[in-house]
Amino acid sequence: MTLMMIDCGLNNIENLKEFLSSAEGLEFRRKDGKETYRWIKETLLKFRYLELGRKEKGTLKRYIGKMTSYSRAQITRLIAQYRRTGYIRKRQYNRHTFKRKYFLEDIQLLAKTDELHDFPNGIALKRILQRMAGVYRRKEYEDIANISVGHIYNLRKSTHYRRVTKRYIKTKPSVVNIGERRKPEPNGKPGYIRVDTVHQGDKEGEKGVYHINTVDEVTQFEFIGAVERISEHYLIPLLLKLIESYPFKIIEFHVDNGSEYINRKVAKLLNKLLIKLTKSRPRHTNDNALVETKNGWVLRKWLGYGFIEQKCASEINKFYFGCFNEYLNFHRPCVYATEKKNRKGKVKKVYSQQNCMTPYEKLKNIPNSGKYLKEGITFAMLNKIALSKTDNEMAIVVQKERRRLFEKISPVYGSQFFQAHYLT
Repeated sequence: MTLMMIDCGLNNIENLKEFLSSAEGLEFRRKDGKETYRWIKETLLKFRYLELGRKEKGTLKRYIGKMTSYSRAQITRLIAQYRRTGYIRKRQYNRHTFKRKYFLEDIQLLAKTDELHDFPNGIALKRILQRMAGVYRRKEYEDIANISVGHIYNLRKSTHYRRVTKRYIKTKPSVVNIGERRKPEPNGKPGYIRVDTVHQGDKEGEKGVYHINTVDEVTQFEFIGAVERISEHYLIPLLLKLIESYPFKIIEFHVDNGSEYINRKVAKLLNKLLIKLTKSRPRHTNDNALVETKNGWVLRKWLGYGFIEQKCASEINKFYFGCFNEYLNFHRPCVYATEKKNRKGKVKKVYSQQNCMTPYEKLKNIPNSGKYLKEGITFAMLNKIALSKTDNEMAIVVQKERRRLFEKISPVYGSQFFQAHYLT
């Protein structure tokens, strides 16, 4: 239905007011711009817009806006054009265009020359084109020889250039934006843990079990677990269990660039727990040095380097969470560094006997340490764990459980390990 057919019975401003009030919930859509502009002009002539008063002009504008769906600003511009010129037309937009300098023949010469020389850099390619035109007097190269280096790279992206050449570009790996690449800065606060994976050897093409080692940066609280494989199916439940094992709130989770941690599943878990994920920087080997040290002095020292089958992960976890993690945090002293500056301002780490204590003692020595504990955990509860056994009693339990573990998972490897460590 055209606009002319709709308003054929509207002859004065009063009719327009009645129409607007009755058509309040209706919407009209224009089909053709030229027809709409012609209708607006005829409507302005029909109701003698220039002779109307201010209120009547407003009514007529609302009517035109209702019928055309144009904005009030657009209608005002069209009426202004009508008052100046006596007609309403679309403005002709003359887009500025640059004169074409390099034609298809020039692009073809560029592409063939580029391919012959195995796609050199832009500066070298331009020099070749200049030599073709100047040294060898090839007239077809005179125009393309004046091309800028930047425009060479532009033409390499053009459709015609790609049709001529047979250049194949390898797919570039996508950048993974999971985790912030920086060194953790705990500033004396617990809750900044370092994480690393330790592989328990291979045997005849078969992969061994994987250990997940987590260490707090400040207190050196350490919790270890084992998984059969480092896939999300096995890793996510263990990471959640390790995080829940810490008595204080975890603020930051720092890993190397291994794909077992830098993935969306781990990032989703940490986001849910409000834990920030950071990863080591390239060429900064000390970013994860603490957990690497613990790998040697704790994991390798107590479990060795020999092959352990993946199916033994559950038995190893019984050892870790049954007694070993408790021994590491409440009964095994660690040495903590004190930073000192020399005259030149260089920071040096100094280790002394005064700063040798268990991770739990270090936690208690932190100022206002109670505010870092998780909800529902108190130092009274932790003291019961720490004092339930002496250091030697807990060490005896760990030694017995380790021997029992080796007898279950690998009697041959277990006997060799204990002989090497002078255990009877």
